[in-house]
Amino acid sequence: MRITNGVSFLRTCAVAAALVAAMLGQSGVARADIIDDWSTLALPAAPQPKPVVLDAKTTALLVFDFLPANCSNPRCAAAMAKVKPMLDAARAAKALVVYGEFPPNSMTSILPAVAPQGTEPNVVGVADRFINTSLDQILKDHGIKTVIMVGAAANGVVLYTGSDAAMRGYKVVVPVDGMAGNSPFAEGYSALQLATGPTVGQNVTLTRCATVTFQ
Repeated sequence: MRITNGVSFLRTCAVAAALVAAMLGQSGVARADIIDDWSTLALPAAPQPKPVVLDAKTTALLVFDFLPANCSNPRCAAAMAKVKPMLDAARAAKALVVYGEFPPNSMTSILPAVAPQGTEPNVVGVADRFINTSLDQILKDHGIKTVIMVGAAANGVVLYTGSDAAMRGYKVVVPVDGMAGNSPFAEGYSALQLATGPTVGQNVTLTRCATVTFQ
């Protein structure tokens, strides 16, 4: 009996030693976490935008959070200038246009360059604009299958609402020049996550505003 217990104890020790060795690696020092590895990171290849041709009847352009509070930087002004011709084209093709804001803003807060017209719907909520809003119902009521995501910030409402839309089964088109962040890095990692994220990436297409065509 003592021998059996001794053997079991030795086996347990051997397993524990193997786990510790795996954790420490050959150097005997604990493996680095992502912060320790930060300076060694290399940028992956940039995802490539593609032209898209969309059915206006089943497409919605989501114009979110172009507001004074988060759109006072040059990157956001540049994004709005790109979005405006696409917005005009969407309206001309009679595609659905939906606006979005974070509280406590109202429709009058949206910057004039991309301001809403007529009865275009508006949803107010957190960065994921599907949460506690009527966005999903609005899209379903209009038979929408594809959404175009533009807005500010790239790493806020565009990333989270776009990801949620993709996971809900919508096809998501993201013009990379129509999503503004406060830095190139914020826009870059948002584009990469949307294009390659698990489940999300298979429903997302990156494009540019000028290469979106409605039919």
